[in-house]
Amino acid sequence: MLRFVRSSVILIATAFSIIASGGALAAEGTSYPIVIRHALGTTTIAKKPERVATVAWANHEVPLALGIVPVGFAAANFGDDDGDGLLPWVTERLAELGADKPGAGKPVLFDEGDGIDFEAVAATKPDVILASYSGLSQSDYDTLSRIAPVVAYPESAWATDWRGMIRFNSAGLGMAAEGEALITRIEGEIARAAAGHPELEGKSAIFVTHLDTTNLSIVSFYTANDTRVKFFADLGLKSPKSVLEATRPGQFAAEVSAERVDAFDDVDIVVTYGSQPLLDAVRADPLLSRMPAVSKDAIVMLGRNPLGTAANPTPLSIPWVLKDYVSLLGEAARKSR
Repeated sequence: MLRFVRSSVILIATAFSIIASGGALAAEGTSYPIVIRHALGTTTIAKKPERVATVAWANHEVPLALGIVPVGFAAANFGDDDGDGLLPWVTERLAELGADKPGAGKPVLFDEGDGIDFEAVAATKPDVILASYSGLSQSDYDTLSRIAPVVAYPESAWATDWRGMIRFNSAGLGMAAEGEALITRIEGEIARAAAGHPELEGKSAIFVTHLDTTNLSIVSFYTANDTRVKFFADLGLKSPKSVLEATRPGQFAAEVSAERVDAFDDVDIVVTYGSQPLLDAVRADPLLSRMPAVSKDAIVMLGRNPLGTAANPTPLSIPWVLKDYVSLLGEAARKSR
């Protein structure tokens, strides 16, 4: 089975003959049918989709960024401060596209608390279902494919970075060229934000997934496969050797005993989720306090709020969070000197 990696995904935008053959020519010059090969199979899109549904985390941000309001997408189940199922950058974009106006036909929000709501997805009558950043099982994919063509992830569940999400989902919309333009625009915004904080360049960072104030004996952290860690590289940061050595194919998190905290002597910045009580506990812990990043207070504490949520980068959250997130990282980098 052919699986596109980052370099080959570019072919979707630059050489449609690779994945498209014959058929009618769409208004923007895309040839149909489009054939997209991914980790769960091969998807054929016969004509330009008009009704777009998405499942799983953030896939709806690609059509929204490209000016398309999906007929339905997953409700936010993390970082949603007001409980309306929408993260602030999505709310803002829906307003920009006029989807918040009476009679505009607001998208259906799928409740995925217990998994994909297949009946709700089917009820929106989509022409395509986007899921390039997801954890779809083969069974999920097969069931969704009975509703409409599905664009699944290129390689592994939850492993698609924000660029891959845009490339695969925009290809499914018949808007690969527009997707590449969107990537270029976001990369420019990232570059400008990082340029304002040269102290980040070359610093090493670890993203700790979880620390328990009642038991600090284990340190869990994201590996280099995780999208949050990949975003560090966009900002000029690097993964320390301790993280790279713990990274295994298909593995997104690892953990070590706090007794081996010396392994993190190569870490300049620690990023994690938590609040002041956790920070106080880490500083007071006889083992974790030995980490150079902790002793220098080079720590970024993220809340379980929109800012913390946006640290997992997506097409609309990146511009929304860049200034604040880079500022927090820059402050920590200055302390690490």
